[in-house]
Amino acid sequence: MKKLALTAALLALGTASAQKTQLEFWTISLAPLFNDEMNRLVTQFEKENPSVELKWVDVPANAMEQKLLAAVASGRPPAAVNLSSDMAVKLVQQGALEPLSLSAAQKKLYFASPLDTFTFDGKVMGVPWYWAPKVVAYNADIFRKAGLDPASPPRTIQTLIAAAKQIKDKTGMYGFMPNINGINMLYMFQEAGLPVLDKSGSKAVFNSPEHVKLLQTYVDLYKKGYIPEDTMRRGFTAATELYSAGKLAMLITGPQFILRVQNDNKAVFDVTRVAPYPINLAGNVIHTGLMGFMMPKGVKDKGMAQKLALFLTNDVNQLAFSKVTKTTFPSTVKASTDKFFKQGGADAVSQGRLVASSELKKARDLTLVYPDASKLNKVFKDNVEAAMAGQKSAKQALDDIVKAWNASL
Repeated sequence: MKKLALTAALLALGTASAQKTQLEFWTISLAPLFNDEMNRLVTQFEKENPSVELKWVDVPANAMEQKLLAAVASGRPPAAVNLSSDMAVKLVQQGALEPLSLSAAQKKLYFASPLDTFTFDGKVMGVPWYWAPKVVAYNADIFRKAGLDPASPPRTIQTLIAAAKQIKDKTGMYGFMPNINGINMLYMFQEAGLPVLDKSGSKAVFNSPEHVKLLQTYVDLYKKGYIPEDTMRRGFTAATELYSAGKLAMLITGPQFILRVQNDNKAVFDVTRVAPYPINLAGNVIHTGLMGFMMPKGVKDKGMAQKLALFLTNDVNQLAFSKVTKTTFPSTVKASTDKFFKQGGADAVSQGRLVASSELKKARDLTLVYPDASKLNKVFKDNVEAAMAGQKSAKQALDDIVKAWNASL
């Protein structure tokens, strides 16, 4: 009799397990550093929703778009997917995402600017998660060797470029590696107070003499050997590697990447100090890439998927994530007021958090929405690379991009 009862109980358990809704959520490049926090979220969500079995999948940034499109095409998308703002633009245009239906109260949990970033044609296509304004991590030893005062780092883009030249001239090492690969020059224009599109959003206007002059500044630095050869090819990844190897004086970075320096080279980390991102006075804004959670097309249980996205980005969980990363900031109003963000410290990670927290008021995700983003971005990238390589003048490159964009816009 006991044996029968036990068998029945095991069968019931198996049935209950089989009836559980299987959900997945995907993040970008968080493993293995943040495994514990992601697993905590899984456990907590399953506890609050006993009918759900949740699985976390981490995806490399360069594979995310293709992997998601394949999952949507096969009818097996994750319930929630972590995307950057520029990924979201492309995937919305490809019809790969579903709108969310947030109440007024739910919208009020987030700062207006980050929520607007994920709003397309009046539809909220995602909820904002974390962001971190750029800072400048700099090597105090290299500064001293170049005759610069580590206590007085550059405060504007113009003085940063002058310092970078002095560092290269005096030490032979690179001063900085500007983030100008891909379409990053579009953000540089906006940080300099220069428009990319006209007020209607239907005409590209970034070939004015001011735009040309700004691009020419970087072309000249590249031509004269003041910035590394692989700046356009490998961008930020190469900059982080060079800095960690003690061969780059200044790393323009989100403060979360200072942790990577700490892991890669303790000696360099120990002489690292952190300064605010040097603003261009004309723009007085810092492009700050935003991460969010979206609901892919074809999700079976939209209600549960939205519940998951809201859970992952609620006040409690955004604050917990910031405390684990030590360097990212919440996009929710309440979590952002926590005293944790104002705590300084002697090490570069603590300095980075404190410096970035003071920059949040200037932080804006400057990602623009325009049709055929993937195609137009390639035109932009190819022409800027041609200008950097000396195959076109800066003016010719921008004229050619604007002409191609306006034919499409």
